[in-house]
Amino acid sequence: MAGHSQFKNIMYRKGAQDAKRAKIFAKHIRELTVAAKTGLPEPDKNPRLRSAIAAARAVNMPKDNIDRAIKRASGGEEGANYEEVRYEGYGPGGVAVIIEALTDNRNRTASEVRAALTKHGGTLGETGSVNFMFDRIGLIQYKADVAGAEEMFEAALEAGASDVESSDITHEITCAPDDFSTVRDGLEAKFGPPQAARLDWKPQNSVAVDEDSAGTLFKLLDALEDNDDVQRVASNFDVSEEVMERLSA
Repeated sequence: MAGHSQFKNIMYRKGAQDAKRAKIFAKHIRELTVAAKTGLPEPDKNPRLRSAIAAARAVNMPKDNIDRAIKRASGGEEGANYEEVRYEGYGPGGVAVIIEALTDNRNRTASEVRAALTKHGGTLGETGSVNFMFDRIGLIQYKADVAGAEEMFEAALEAGASDVESSDITHEITCAPDDFSTVRDGLEAKFGPPQAARLDWKPQNSVAVDEDSAGTLFKLLDALEDNDDVQRVASNFDVSEEVMERLSA
C-alpha cells in the first residue's frame, strides 16, 4: 500500500459487496439518525446531515431509505439513542488503531471491540493511548471527474485547505479541524456536495508490517468493520505492494 494515497493506509474499508450492503446501509442510517437529531433535519441548514446524505448516496443507498431515516429521527419516533464513542489500542505488528463507533450500549461495544483486538493479537488501550500518534484533520473527498487536479488545488487553496491529493479516482482535500466547515462550504459552493466530508485521523508516521502480521491485521480490521456499532477505523500501518499482492492472490 505504500506509495498510494495516504488514506489507503489510514482508513481500511471493504467494498460495498452485495452481501455487505445491508450492514453498510445500517451504518449510514446510524450516522443519518445522529446527524438529524443533533441539528435541524434540513440538509441545507445542517452540515453534518448534508455530509451524511452525501456519504449514503456514495454507497448507492436508495433515496427512500435516506428520507425515512431522517424522518424517523426528526419526528421523535421511539428508537435507539446512539452516542459517539472512541476506542484506542494496538493491533498486530505494533500498529496503532483508533475505532470510532455509534452505539446504544457502551458496555456491549467495548466488550466486542476488546474481543476482536484480543483474538487478533491486539490490545485495547485507554483513551489517549495512541491518538497522540495521529493528527486530527478535516477531510473532504470529491470524485476525480468533478474537476481537474489544478482546478481543485486552486479552489481548495482559496477555501483555506492545507493539502490536496488528486488521483484518477478521487480528490482528497485536507485542512485543519477549525477550518473544516469553511473549506467544505467553499468547495461545495463551487463543485456541489462532496462524496465525503468528515473529521478524520492522519498518522504522523507509518509502521511497516510484514506479511504474517499484515494477514492478521486485515482479519482484525475486517472483524471491526463487520461490527454494527463501528463506523470508522483508522490505523498507521504500511504494507508493501508485494505483500498486498500475495495476500490478495
